[in-house]
Amino acid sequence: MHSSLIGKIEKAKRYAEEPERIRFSRFEATFHGEHDEYVVSFADNHWHCTCAFFAGWNVCSHTLAMHRLLTPMMAKDATPSGAWTAVTSV
Repeated sequence: MHSSLIGKIEKAKRYAEEPERIRFSRFEATFHGEHDEYVVSFADNHWHCTCAFFAGWNVCSHTLAMHRLLTPMMAKDATPSGAWTAVTSV
């Protein structure tokens, strides 16, 4: 194997152990919930989900789970809106 490729692989392993190096600006994912599949997206520091609960509260279990998984890679002001302060104080 070429020595420069070996160096890139080693660097990639190190980067993967440091998720705080990454900042998401936008993405979209399919979330397999208990009742259906939902599209969870993040853009312009705002979360969105296609589930019915999100439509009324601007927060849901899907966006909260994604935020929890990705916290090291999210900007500090990328917290879910709506009832976020109420659920984090519990």
